[in-house]
Amino acid sequence: MGMLNLPGFLSCWKKQDFSLSAEKDAHASSSDENQERGNWTNKSDYLLSMVGYAVGLGNVWRFPYLTYQNGGGAFLIPYTLMLALAGLPVFFMECSLGQFASLGPISVWRFLPLFQGVGITMVLISTFVAIYYNVIIAYALYYLFISFRKVLPWSQCFSWADEFCSKTKKVSDCNATLNGEIIHANYSYITSNNLTCINDTINYESVQFPSEQYWNKVALQRSSGLDETGHIVWYLALCLLLAWIIVGAALFKGIKSSGKVVYFTALFPYVILLILLVRGATLEGALNGIEYYIGRQSNITKLTEAEVWKDAATQIFYSLSVSWGGLVALSSYNKFHNNCYSDAIIVCVTNCLTSVFAGFAIFSILGHMAYVSERPVSEVVDSGFDLAFVAYPEALSQLPVSPLWSILFFFMLLLLGVDSQFATVETLTTTIQDIYPKVMKKLRVPITLGVCILLFFLGLVCVTQAGIYWVNLIDHFCAGWGILIAAVLEIIGIVYIYGGNRFIEDIEMMIGKKNCSFWLWWRACWFFLTPVLLTAILIWSLVTFSPPTYGSVSYPTWGTAIGWCMIIFCVIWIPIVAIVKIARAEGNLCQRIASCCRPAANWGPYLECHRGERYSHIVDPQKENEHEIPTVSGFVY
Repeated sequence: MGMLNLPGFLSCWKKQDFSLSAEKDAHASSSDENQERGNWTNKSDYLLSMVGYAVGLGNVWRFPYLTYQNGGGAFLIPYTLMLALAGLPVFFMECSLGQFASLGPISVWRFLPLFQGVGITMVLISTFVAIYYNVIIAYALYYLFISFRKVLPWSQCFSWADEFCSKTKKVSDCNATLNGEIIHANYSYITSNNLTCINDTINYESVQFPSEQYWNKVALQRSSGLDETGHIVWYLALCLLLAWIIVGAALFKGIKSSGKVVYFTALFPYVILLILLVRGATLEGALNGIEYYIGRQSNITKLTEAEVWKDAATQIFYSLSVSWGGLVALSSYNKFHNNCYSDAIIVCVTNCLTSVFAGFAIFSILGHMAYVSERPVSEVVDSGFDLAFVAYPEALSQLPVSPLWSILFFFMLLLLGVDSQFATVETLTTTIQDIYPKVMKKLRVPITLGVCILLFFLGLVCVTQAGIYWVNLIDHFCAGWGILIAAVLEIIGIVYIYGGNRFIEDIEMMIGKKNCSFWLWWRACWFFLTPVLLTAILIWSLVTFSPPTYGSVSYPTWGTAIGWCMIIFCVIWIPIVAIVKIARAEGNLCQRIASCCRPAANWGPYLECHRGERYSHIVDPQKENEHEIPTVSGFVY
């Protein structure tokens, strides 16, 4: 690590000593290394917050379905490879970046001012995601509350159902033998004449499970499409308000409060998953469901299909929440010499094992549902909203003491959702803190509550009768290409402009000097494999783009146009900020671009005691903050 920088150390000690009597942010305490921004109380707060952020709803409602769809157990091969090639390298890079500079996703781009718009893109995408993600949490809250009944309201076709509602298959027509001749007739005629259908000639009516009709007709009061907004569904609006109250209450002291809440919200879902798995494993048909998931139904030949590898890469990339800005924000509160390398591995491995584990809990109970309804597993399994709010609730309704299992399941969804939401909103407040540090010191609670209130009102359109279409639209556009664009530019900016070897030296200032063999894999990924892979996925996604749909409902042209406007609004700041930075620089065009590609004067470790000889020349970021002027087109650092 080199010799101790005594003047810097004394300077750091003096600032900490002085801050004991100064007014501090709720983020900071007297024991924190960074008295200006604060630090995590202990490492477990940080790790659980990261696990809670990475492990979300997608681990439960998307990964198991993708595994089943893409060859079962064979899918774990590309999934693991993509973790090593795409997920973990970017995850480690972002954790290191945030911890080194102790800055959020926008301010951290002092190392490359030309690309500061990438940070703005990350924050804007996180804002859109925060709006609709809490709506999904509101759905979980509604189902949680409605489960406190002796009989689950979707267990049978009650008064809200129509003639297509049924828990079992309904025969429509078939062939039968009458007086020595084969006839084709409807099933009512067959039964009235005591005839028997000939095997393999039976046609079934198109029916819907009670849970499907309850989801559409009662929970959502779903309209016919995006162009039929309808009224606000009042009970969903109240659940949305409660969801934002929970988030605001957990974040009112920033990481000091949320870091304690995650001990419950990040750990208890594992307890519930274990309970659901044990219960599911004891049910008839559970083994058949698990075999479809990862057992004898596995198809190794699926690995020859490019689509399988693309699904593996996108799933691992999105499930780890990289390039959303949250990893940089959460890591910025670490102590400077925290081992971010081991943290990245622990969180990534935990996230992937959770996905696999959740699949067993899901498919064991879906296997029982298929057994009871006398259908193949392929007809009852689904993903996304249809798994969480249709297929799985239907399966739970067939169990003894079904309200108990329903309560546990939706409580688990609630916990999985809220701790991811904590980190997303913390990303926004961290950005505000970096821009207006003095304001956040005095008004952290009002500003945090103001952010929650604003996002609540923006989310009200998602709890109208057309709300599910808005949720699906935002997810389709904002949570896709924008993240990939940000990730590719982030890697290019760090590795090829700032300098990959220089970045490695920055990391070694935190975790200690490593030999060349240690960095061999990371260099291979950062310099070539990861950017090439993510670029290929981005191009593939653009080439195979299809207009958004929700089930069989297509979106109007204006709806698709709004989706494009949302993603353009997120990414357009990348060229805008670059142009503004170049315009404000001095010299000819080449000199201006070159100056914008060099780190700002105040780039480096936040505290002077950590700068060593490499960054002993930099302008104090804390003093520089006093003269920063935020602008509409970017922030001048």
